[in-house]
Amino acid sequence: MLPLRLSPTFSMGCHLLAVVALLFSHVDLVSAETEMEGEGNETGECTGSYYCKKGVILPIWEPQDPSFGDKIARATVYFVAMVYMFLGVSIIADRFMSSIEVITSQEKEITIKKPNGETTKTTVRIWNETVSNLTLMALGSSAPEILLSVIEVCGHNFTAGDLGPSTIVGSAAFNMFIIIALCVYVVPDGETRKIKHLRVFFVTAAWSIFAYTWLYIILSVISPGVVEVWEGLLTFFFFPICVVFAWVADRRLLFYKYVYKRYRAGKQRGMIIEHEGDRPSSKTEIEMDGKVINSHVDNFLDGALVLEVDERDQDDEEARREMARILKELKQKHPEKEIEQLIELANYQVLSQQQKSRAFYRIQATRLMTGAGNILKRHAADQARKAVSMHEVNTEVAENDPVSKIFFEQGTYQCLENCGTVALTIIRRGGDLTNTVFVDFRTEDGTANAGSDYEFTEGTVVFKPGETQKEIRVGIIDDDIFEEDENFLVHLSNVKVSSEASEDGILEANHVSTLACLGSPSTATVTIFDDDHAGIFTFEEPVTHVSESIGIMEVKVLRTSGARGNVIVPYKTIEGTARGGGEDFEDTCGELEFQNDEIVKTISVKVIDDEEYEKNKTFFLEIGEPRLVEMSEKKGGFTITEECDDRQPLTSKEEEERRIAEMGRPILGEHTKLEVIIEESYEFKSTVDKLIKKTNLALVVGTNSWREQFIEAITVSAGEDDDDDECGEEKLPSCFDYVMHFLTVFWKVLFAFVPPTEYWNGWACFIVSILMIGILTAFIGDLASHFGCTIGLKDSVTAVVFVALGTSVPDTFASKVAATQDQYADASIGNVTGSNAVNVFLGIGVAWSIAAIYHAANGEQFKVSPGTLAFSVTLFTIFAFINVGVLLYRRRPEIGGELGGPRTAKLLTSCLFVLLWLLYIFFSSLEAYCHIKGF
Repeated sequence: MLPLRLSPTFSMGCHLLAVVALLFSHVDLVSAETEMEGEGNETGECTGSYYCKKGVILPIWEPQDPSFGDKIARATVYFVAMVYMFLGVSIIADRFMSSIEVITSQEKEITIKKPNGETTKTTVRIWNETVSNLTLMALGSSAPEILLSVIEVCGHNFTAGDLGPSTIVGSAAFNMFIIIALCVYVVPDGETRKIKHLRVFFVTAAWSIFAYTWLYIILSVISPGVVEVWEGLLTFFFFPICVVFAWVADRRLLFYKYVYKRYRAGKQRGMIIEHEGDRPSSKTEIEMDGKVINSHVDNFLDGALVLEVDERDQDDEEARREMARILKELKQKHPEKEIEQLIELANYQVLSQQQKSRAFYRIQATRLMTGAGNILKRHAADQARKAVSMHEVNTEVAENDPVSKIFFEQGTYQCLENCGTVALTIIRRGGDLTNTVFVDFRTEDGTANAGSDYEFTEGTVVFKPGETQKEIRVGIIDDDIFEEDENFLVHLSNVKVSSEASEDGILEANHVSTLACLGSPSTATVTIFDDDHAGIFTFEEPVTHVSESIGIMEVKVLRTSGARGNVIVPYKTIEGTARGGGEDFEDTCGELEFQNDEIVKTISVKVIDDEEYEKNKTFFLEIGEPRLVEMSEKKGGFTITEECDDRQPLTSKEEEERRIAEMGRPILGEHTKLEVIIEESYEFKSTVDKLIKKTNLALVVGTNSWREQFIEAITVSAGEDDDDDECGEEKLPSCFDYVMHFLTVFWKVLFAFVPPTEYWNGWACFIVSILMIGILTAFIGDLASHFGCTIGLKDSVTAVVFVALGTSVPDTFASKVAATQDQYADASIGNVTGSNAVNVFLGIGVAWSIAAIYHAANGEQFKVSPGTLAFSVTLFTIFAFINVGVLLYRRRPEIGGELGGPRTAKLLTSCLFVLLWLLYIFFSSLEAYCHIKGF
């Protein structure tokens, strides 16, 4: 039997239907009681009023006493309009969170001084992660609730209302119970998610519970029923105090630095893992690879190890290594794919695995719900398409160059002294091939002299229409004198173009550059090798750098200062930091045989491609003593000449012949041992660097132009967020995607007018978005109040159930995505507690501070009925303690983390949290209608 899996939407729908049924049945009961009580309950404090009040924006729907059918029609209109406004708030909140993601991802360049005195520059994020989560990101996800509270107070002559505060408390309850219940359940069976920054979670959880406890204190204890100015201001100032406390916990400042620590090296290179513990006696232990070594106390300051480690560089290096590993795996898995496709796959995979902010998950959830598609897959596909199109543009530009380039085919030429002539090739590339092009050439002395070593040559080369290649020849003078290798130069100059359009056939100089010009190389170097000596054998240089992706490395062995006779040169590879035997390179040894007049040979060595991001390993290639070989007519083969070791005296003639023979013997030159440095592939490293730049989530969610925003607004994409399709390819939109796109296209197009996040580093989008959210929130407040009064619900109940749920739906989906995709639980539940505290300190603190100051200025008191709100706060605080206790208990080894775990544990935890929420709604409703006594 297959297990039944409920989607988040279906689950929330069931909860909502149950609550609505409960409330409507309760409304009927209240109506009956009202009819029986008659005039005894004119105040309406315990019953919902059917008479609506004018809203901040919306007027009253007349007449005030409609029939039953009209009530149903009005309630339907209000409810549908409220849901549609919730969709609009979700869309503009998407823009708002995009601006926050861009703002908090801003970086600055800093200079770091190393212990050895050297300085290095690196980039760091301006915003601390914890601070951004508690300020901008909390404001982004809770903006509707906060603004609703402020607008309600300011829009009703600075009098206290039930809608705003009750929405904040109801939203907190929904976040704490329903969202966490969903996150616990959606993690796959057997997997767990733990909170990484537990200190920050403790701080925010404590402040969250304190925030609601503080509301009870100021409403029912300090000044019952009255909010004084200092109480409102202190409530607001608790917000920055909470942020500072969380920042201290995150940075381990103040008392944290007096907690002595033990350090051990992690499995990943460059990572240092810290544990808090007792004070060391005289030496502090450092664990390296599981072993403990001692470090003198002189290396410590205030009990903390002074480590000059740039964490940002470590993170960047680790990210590059991870990207290199992913690219390598994808190449092995998909050898048939082009590099652009591999880049797309790697980009999507890295973005999927990257730790994401709360803003990103909120944006992703909103776009999946509204038919805008999976932004990670769309971004990866767009980047791949841009790379392909840019490559095509560059290729087309290179092929369609309007200017003809004239240059030598190669910059260096070699020839023997007895070759007679040396041929040099001149190339014509690009431009209009129907033109006739003239170019002058002229030789110039180097170490070789014209007249004794080569023949001075000059002239003009003519490229007729259609010709792209020409050859010139320079005579070489041979002699029998032994001499060093010499060279001379050949220059190109004075390019002219003949066109049928010109009168005399030759264009003027100032017009030539637009049709033809010299390319590179325009000068060729010709080296003349002497042929009167057996030769000096050497490598071109003492050190060479090769890319590990080169495959077969070819190294030239040069024969200079002569090329007479057949010579054998032995060679072999020698290990350095690079290992042979197929680990870094293949061992190679053998002999090179230079034929008569042959001046260069190559040695081939196979280099193993490990596809490492950074690599610097060396091995050596060495050539041995060369041996002269003579043809033996008697044996019909080769005979290697060896020195005679006889002690017979030589005649003067034989001595002279021997001296001349010794002068002509092959010898080793300057570079007989070549150091080969194997480095990372430049192309591979460049690809990784480009991908690293593209994995900035701010680039994924941000926009650069209004055109991009409008195209995105009218485009429907697949909203499937499953990761089964590892290729990251976009799927066809489903029927649900089209329906949601149709319902939200008005909002998408309207909010496409919001400035792109590229402007003012996201602040322009931030300001305009929050203004839009404020306007929509005012409409939502009026619609919710009119909906409640139409069906007889009090504002406090309407806020706790409908408004709180509507504003929390995007957060629900965001937390669900974070719970399934993120490695830790911080993004899914760690921010719930911080958001709840921010809602109180900003939403209620700002609204009540404004109202209290206004009334104090007029000599009045700002009165707030403590009954319903105090009861809801107390009930929520009790249930919140239970919630946090259960989460901490789940960290025990039996379960292993706050989220997920065994199926039974998941189900029990989720059911408990859902039950807590239903009980909270049930008791709050009973208290609101006076069935149970409040405070």
